[in-house]
Amino acid sequence: MAATREPDEETIAVIPTNPVVVLQGVGQLGRSFLGEIGGMFWFIISTIAETFDNMRRGRAPFRSSSFFRHTERAGVGSVPLVAMVSFFLGLTMALLTGYQLQRFGTERLVPGLVAIAFTRELGPLLTGIMLAARIGAAFTAELGTMQVSEEVEAIEAMGISPLRFLVAPRMLALFALMPCLSVISSLAAIFATSLISRGYFNIAWVYFNDLVLHSLLIRDIVTGIAKSFLFGLLIGAIACFRGLNVKGGASGVGNATTSSVVTAITAVIAFDTVFNVVYVIFFP
Repeated sequence: MAATREPDEETIAVIPTNPVVVLQGVGQLGRSFLGEIGGMFWFIISTIAETFDNMRRGRAPFRSSSFFRHTERAGVGSVPLVAMVSFFLGLTMALLTGYQLQRFGTERLVPGLVAIAFTRELGPLLTGIMLAARIGAAFTAELGTMQVSEEVEAIEAMGISPLRFLVAPRMLALFALMPCLSVISSLAAIFATSLISRGYFNIAWVYFNDLVLHSLLIRDIVTGIAKSFLFGLLIGAIACFRGLNVKGGASGVGNATTSSVVTAITAVIAFDTVFNVVYVIFFP
């Protein structure tokens, strides 16, 4: 009978049971988390301050060609994806909610429900998630590759600030285009809802428009646009911050890109929750 081989001590994962060791680990995680938050905050503040300082001196904060290139890439290039995803989600949401409301004879509430949900909540949130995955990852990979290949150091050696030359146009492009994409997302979902309402619930187009216009309030539109500006700033700042702090060559670029997407999506959802809580409490 073959003798069983005892596992080596090095291959056994030892879980610390000492409360002091556990608290030290939690403290290190909290410290690194707060360090990331502080670094991100000062990164945004430094970029904004340097941009306005150059404008105050009468200098262009960045090249207009760079800004419009990133604007076309982040805005125009994202329109088909945002519209398609919102269209299909609007179809699904209208069909499922209408199916439930039809049992109580209140299917006329479907147009207003979907319009409010996308204008105030789902439009900005979905757009932020898609831009974080599509544009945020691209920005991080680009800046990370420049950091690894020492192109950022070459720019600094020429007396050009990376924040003004590389970060500012990207952040401003996402900040400016995010509300436009959120509006496209809401319109695509409302259009999909109109098709379901007409074909499945026999709601006429004129009646559908009246239901949507009477359900939407100015505060719903303002809330969605305010969220969009905040999400665009967060996604741009996180993507650029991760890209300029890449270490470790090609593997570092891949890790930073993954971390950028995960962090941006988590931050968008977290800030959306905080925004809703504050808005409901102080502006009921």
